[in-house]
Amino acid sequence: MNARAARTAAATGTSRLLTRPMLLLLVASVGGMGSFYLLLSVLPLYAATAGGGGVGAGLTTGAMMLATVLAEPAVPWFLARFGHRAVVGAGLLLLGLPSAVLSLWSSFPLTLGVCLARGVGLGIVVVAGTALAAELAPPGRRSENLGLYGVSLGVPSVLGLPAGVWLSDRLGFEPVFLLTAALTLLALPAVAGLPARRATRATQATQAERLSGDPDDRKGDPGVRKGTPGGPLGAAVNRSLVRPTLILGAATFASGVLVTFLPLALLGGPSHLAVVALLVQASVAPLARWGAGWWGDRHGSSSLLLPAVLAVALGTAGLVRLESPVMVIVSMVLFGAGFGAVQNVTLATMFERVPRSGFGRVSVVWNLAFDAGMGLGAVGFGLLIDRTGYPWGFAVTAVLLLAVLGPAWHDRRYVRAETA
Repeated sequence: MNARAARTAAATGTSRLLTRPMLLLLVASVGGMGSFYLLLSVLPLYAATAGGGGVGAGLTTGAMMLATVLAEPAVPWFLARFGHRAVVGAGLLLLGLPSAVLSLWSSFPLTLGVCLARGVGLGIVVVAGTALAAELAPPGRRSENLGLYGVSLGVPSVLGLPAGVWLSDRLGFEPVFLLTAALTLLALPAVAGLPARRATRATQATQAERLSGDPDDRKGDPGVRKGTPGGPLGAAVNRSLVRPTLILGAATFASGVLVTFLPLALLGGPSHLAVVALLVQASVAPLARWGAGWWGDRHGSSSLLLPAVLAVALGTAGLVRLESPVMVIVSMVLFGAGFGAVQNVTLATMFERVPRSGFGRVSVVWNLAFDAGMGLGAVGFGLLIDRTGYPWGFAVTAVLLLAVLGPAWHDRRYVRAETA
């Protein structure tokens, strides 16, 4: 065992993940993401049944992801200016309260407006939460801590995605809109226990890196050329981050397709198949995300990248057989396992390739790729299926995913060369 592996093993055995700030971050994240997932598949159904069709359904997810992508680059500035408590609290309110308006008035433009407000709230919560989860990680357990944080984001999807579709079918849309608002209000008290400001400033980060014993925190950033700009742009032009960003964007493109259109594609099929399929995918993904984090801290994250991308592609391809409930469920198992692993592997890899002072920028870039992929997938698939239908649309999406197997392979070789 080399020196770095020994330090990691020692840290893994002695350091705690669930500190009080981390626990409160998880509580706030569960509330915010519960609000997000509860309506993620419901609003497309709401728009489609109101006369928007496939294009209208895609635009609801697309509008939300567009607002998220536009909001995320500003989040580090807001955190530095106002602190975690105020910013995360505002993000929670934007995620939940606008949906209550839809219980009073109904129109497609208003629906898009609610999606835009929710998108801003989502951008705030995920960027702030991801960066804080990385900062709160004990030495040698960053990947596992990110996996734990990923589970906190995945648990709401396990319940929220299928529950939203089931409740809207049984009770109508209005109760789901009100429940979404209530979830974020219940999460607000946890925000009071978050760090008031960023866990590290520039001078404090240097001292913490010396004392942490984590060699990843003391290294430079080899992928950045001299004179590289700061901020999110600086992280974006880091050569070592390009391939993980591209791979994540492709995987979330497929995710945007599935969560938006799978309930519509399965309308008229076996009763509750869409609910079960979403439940399966949402249950497998966070387990795979945590498992990938556990494996990454002990054996390296890069070894999982290629099989994870392949699983996402095969899971999407299996949806060509929409008439087979068994194939749909098997496809969701494959997709969930691959998608959960891709999230953790790309995030952990990107954090490994920058110093601690770059965590905020990496969080922005990772979340930008995640949300842009989801938005483009929803809008692009909505335009595509009017010409091809659902099975051919899923086939085209799977082919796009196979195209990123090349970058996944090359990134694995890059890691081997760096560690040789």
